[in-house]
Amino acid sequence: MILDIEILVVQSDTREQILKTNFKPIIVLIISIFIITLVLFRNFFFNSTYLLKSLGELSVDPEIAFKNNKPTFLEFYAEWCEVCKEMAPQVSAIKDNYEKDINFVFLNVDNQKWGNYIQKFAVNGIPQVNLFDKNANLLSTFIGKQDELKIRESINNLKKEEEPYEKIVNAQFSTIQENKNNEVNPRSHG
Repeated sequence: MILDIEILVVQSDTREQILKTNFKPIIVLIISIFIITLVLFRNFFFNSTYLLKSLGELSVDPEIAFKNNKPTFLEFYAEWCEVCKEMAPQVSAIKDNYEKDINFVFLNVDNQKWGNYIQKFAVNGIPQVNLFDKNANLLSTFIGKQDELKIRESINNLKKEEEPYEKIVNAQFSTIQENKNNEVNPRSHG
């Protein structure tokens, strides 16, 4: 009986050792597959966010855009906005096609520096695209996810002198979240 117990203990120890030795390569394999997947599909996972950020960084200053006698494409966006990220490749393609003739301004709603523009143009859903003629008159407002062809059509109409104001709202948009990062309260300084 003691011999049977010893055999069971030895068999149990052997199973644990086999599991431990087989478990390490499995963990290494899973981590390797994860890393390789991230590397191979990094553009898929990170491209839209990077594209939004680069559009914002390369943006024409709005003060210059409204005074240089060129039509203006003004987009309000946020890097966390899924609809903004989804539309970023199309907006980038539009920018590439028209940037010689039109100012492209991209304002991140999370940047308090643009608060006056957010209020002035009543931004409460993003992405919001405003199109202005060369005299800085607002001609069209697009809120939410838009068809690229509709935006291109409106941009082509900017060349017309008399264009009535048009507001197009799509149900797919992100509501603006109040930014409380820089709020000051009595206890925040001490």
